[in-house]
Amino acid sequence: MAWTSPVGEIVVARRLRWADKLKAPGCGGTEPHNFQHPFLQAVGMFLGEFSCLAVFYLLLCSDQRRPEPTMAPPQPFNLLLFLPPALCDMTGTSLMYVALNMTSASSFQMLRGAVIIFTGLLSVAFLGRKLVLSQWLGILITIVGLVVVGLADLLNNNDESHKLSEIITGDLLIIMAQVIVAIQMVLEEKFIYKHNVHPLQAVGTEGFFGFVILSIILVPMYFIPGGSFSGSPRQVLEDSIDAFCQIGHLPLIAVALLGNISSIAFFNFAGISVTKEISATTRMVLDSLRTMVIWVVSLAIGWEVFHGLQILGFLILLAGAALYNGLHQPLLARLPWGRPPAGVAARDADREGLLATDELSINGDS
Repeated sequence: MAWTSPVGEIVVARRLRWADKLKAPGCGGTEPHNFQHPFLQAVGMFLGEFSCLAVFYLLLCSDQRRPEPTMAPPQPFNLLLFLPPALCDMTGTSLMYVALNMTSASSFQMLRGAVIIFTGLLSVAFLGRKLVLSQWLGILITIVGLVVVGLADLLNNNDESHKLSEIITGDLLIIMAQVIVAIQMVLEEKFIYKHNVHPLQAVGTEGFFGFVILSIILVPMYFIPGGSFSGSPRQVLEDSIDAFCQIGHLPLIAVALLGNISSIAFFNFAGISVTKEISATTRMVLDSLRTMVIWVVSLAIGWEVFHGLQILGFLILLAGAALYNGLHQPLLARLPWGRPPAGVAARDADREGLLATDELSINGDS
């Protein structure tokens, strides 16, 4: 299960970029244009999450028929407890879907490393965590890495599909989304650990709230002017009717969207399982692999132009994440003067699922 989260998000990112780059005419015989419908895609993401709830009950029913059931029956809890994280997921995901239309996939992934900063600060403020010196240094190094990645976007003038102002706006939206994602992670850890909710049940519940609420919000978005944030001919925040017309003219878009829905379901389940089952260090390594693969694939298929500053920024972000999650401790332990006291070593060995370098949605991602 541990590998599914980064691999699933690689698939999601590729599917999203594929759908965004497909062109098809809309309603009323409009000229072919890119399929830029971030909020409708976010609804699809929540539909994928919602499907986890059906899978959970199917597995539970199947398990209960066995002579010796292995799944514990779900404990009663207030479903509204997951409404706040669902709202965070919905907001953060929508912001990042909009940002993905404005900047590159690699910058999108690298800038998401900012979640370390906000998660660390919020864990201190609201969960009573105490960050050690290496974690504070990791946060500072992460900030430097984010600045370098931002400079790479500013100096890269070879992107013909995005204006410089769009790239800057997209990068800022990604950073803003990480604040919301960090809040979501704090809420999810508190609810998951306290109520011991099954990962599939938690993801499905959040998906239900997100799907219903965002589907309703699509109605006023159809009439609200979107300006430069809109890719539809009507220049509104979200033209869902135009999206379905494009799908009708080019069914290949539906294939990309269905791939997104199915991939995001597995990704969110894996992400929330990782939070409960493996260490933050393991998740950091997998997260770094995900970012590197997305960047390499984007270069290989010609969706991005190579820029040396991105390598530097990625390495700095990697160093910051490594310090934050304690990857330096095994190296220091080999040195006579670097071995921590037994009590400190035992404390640092405890898993802290919240302090992972990634969030649970494409999003959530979202």
